[in-house]
Amino acid sequence: MSDQNNPEVHAPKKISRWKLLGAGIVVAGIATGLYYVTAPSKKGGENEDTTPVAVATVKRGDMPVILTELGTVIPITNVTVQTRISGYLTQVLFTEGQDVREGDLLAVIDPRPYQAQLKQYEGQLAADLAQLAEARMDYARYMKLQKHDAVDTQTFQDQKYKVEQLEGTVKSDEGLVDTYRLDLEYCHIYAPTSGRIGIRAVDRGNYVSAGQTNGLATLAQMSPISVIFTIPQDKLGLVWKTLRSKKELPVEAWDSANEEKLAEGTVSSLDSELDTSTGTIKLRAILPNTTEELFPNQFVNAHLVVKTEHNVLLMPESAVQTGPNGSYVYVAGPDNIVKVQNIKTGTSQNDTLVVTSGLTEGNRVVISGVDHLHDGSKISIPANSSSPSGSETVK
Repeated sequence: MSDQNNPEVHAPKKISRWKLLGAGIVVAGIATGLYYVTAPSKKGGENEDTTPVAVATVKRGDMPVILTELGTVIPITNVTVQTRISGYLTQVLFTEGQDVREGDLLAVIDPRPYQAQLKQYEGQLAADLAQLAEARMDYARYMKLQKHDAVDTQTFQDQKYKVEQLEGTVKSDEGLVDTYRLDLEYCHIYAPTSGRIGIRAVDRGNYVSAGQTNGLATLAQMSPISVIFTIPQDKLGLVWKTLRSKKELPVEAWDSANEEKLAEGTVSSLDSELDTSTGTIKLRAILPNTTEELFPNQFVNAHLVVKTEHNVLLMPESAVQTGPNGSYVYVAGPDNIVKVQNIKTGTSQNDTLVVTSGLTEGNRVVISGVDHLHDGSKISIPANSSSPSGSETVK
């Protein structure tokens, strides 16, 4: 039998090739493991990848202490134009939305009934005045006769009382005449104050009466105008102390979205008591509103400037992180390696806050890209990243 047809002759060679392949895989695995064991660690080493961030420089400056509260625009004077007498409205001399001045004639009520009554009482007054004159003349004559005992005492006393009675009647008549003269004046309705007329409540030809609901129209003073807003009671001490020393505080009115400043004014007083249901107290700000940026019952954001802290350390609020030990920031060193620094903060306004401890002027703090940072991380900061505001954008 030939060796070619004998399977036992070739079996040992096939087994040897598999053994050699397995040995090679083992050697390769050992070599790879040795590479990772002996390779230098990247953490903190010179081969570590830098993290791109944005930084800002801590600077000194002034920080205003501003309270932002929701307020409502309220006219200083808001009057419902009423009639003081009853009658038919014969003239309406204003248009809706018109600006009027104090004393402008707004409407007229038919004066003829009051003119007729005035004439009636003027005539009655004239008759009673004539009777009074006659009684006084008789009383003067009786006084002369009484001195000579030419008239009895009873007649003299009766004439005296008649004069006094007629004097009272004349005063009553004069009061009635004055009343109807006043009613004639009330037939002409004038603007009680300067402002803007609202929607007309009644039309010409309607019968109106004193004290009727809604009156003729509403008149609101537009300039100056006020904003009523509240502050929490825990801020009352600060506001009241500052208000007593400065007499008034500046305030700004911003739109409801708090994006656009509408007007500026001052606060000179606050309410006399706290609202126990809300724990707040009301303040009234007076604003010139010369161009009528503010409208009655409009909702605004009132920015009350309580005081200004001078020469304090300032930095962006976005740099502050919160950890188990409180607030901290990442401070970029000269070698662009960051370290964790615990800090204490004070007043904040518009993404800027006051640093009370933990940092010094000139420190650079990371304001974005902090998600992958830790103490000792290396960051990349381009040389031309400085800006006038003190912030640096790292690319």
